[in-house]
Formats: sequence, C-alpha cells, structure tokens
Amino acid sequence: MPEPALPGLERYLDLLAAWSARVNLTGARSAPERARLLVGAVLPAVTLVRPGRLVDVGAGNGSPGLVLALLRPELAVTLLEPRQRRWAFLREAARAAGRPDIQVLRRRHDGYEGPPADTVTLRGLDLSLADLGPLVGKGGRLLSFGGGRGAAPGWREVPGAADVRAFERTDVSRET
Repeated sequence: MPEPALPGLERYLDLLAAWSARVNLTGARSAPERARLLVGAVLPAVTLVRPGRLVDVGAGNGSPGLVLALLRPELAVTLLEPRQRRWAFLREAARAAGRPDIQVLRRRHDGYEGPPADTVTLRGLDLSLADLGPLVGKGGRLLSFGGGRGAAPGWREVPGAADVRAFERTDVSRET
C-alpha cells in the first residue's frame, strides 16, 4: 500500500466508524474488519484500474471508489450514490480524506451524464454490462467487486483479482 495514502485511508475509516452508528454503511463492526473488507479487498485491484477517469456506481460506503481514489491520487473520480445519507457521508469522507476534488453526485448510474470513464467500479449491485456500458469508454474497464455477471457482446473478461471480475469494453460505439 502506498504510504502517502495511509493518512487519508485512516481518516476515511475513522469517519466511517463514526457515521455507521447512525447510517448503515457497513456490517463490519471492528476497525480491523473494516480495514480488511473495505481497503484490503480493494488492494489487489489497484493495478486493474485504467489511468484517467474512474466512476464508482452505488458508492455507498466509499469502497471501492473512494479507496481507489486515495490509493491512486492521479485519478479523476466520480462517486454515484442516490441515497441522501450515504451521499452526504461520501462528500464528507472525500473532504476529510484529503480528496475534495472528488465529484460526489446524488444519482443512479442511469442518471449519469458525464463523460465516459476509463474505469467503472461497483460492489454488490446486480447490474448487467449493458446497463453499465454507457458509462465506460472504448477500451475502458468495468471492475465488479464481489461477483458480477458474465461477459456480453462488446466486452471481454480479463484476468481479475480475488473477488473482482474485470471486463474490458471492445466495441467501437458508445450508446447513450
């Protein structure tokens, strides 16, 4: 883990613990469990993230999107979260962790109107590659943490990491 990321990750995890008393952000109750589930599980995927823009769908508790933003500070990151309390948490967490440049939008994936991303991430959502295709640029990647559906036309599965399915977009056009 890059040492410069440690202070931001610690602030994120501390804030998550404080907010979890009021908002259901994670089932992890202890600090070691939060670190293992929300940060440790993301570490093997750091090398799968394409340079450029990252969009995290259903960002909820900040993992994997905010965690990747802290590990890869050169990324332009957008977190999508439709639920108000979680959206508010993400805004505060990005600021507290030292990444006030992260865009936190209160919307679903199908309401995102920004540019296509080089990497799209999600955890625990049952969305198809067709649902997420408009968010991913040509040659971009989709990283599904904790499973996901299989490949589809216009996509190829690439070797992932433990508990991460990685897909690369191969078609030419971007449907909107």
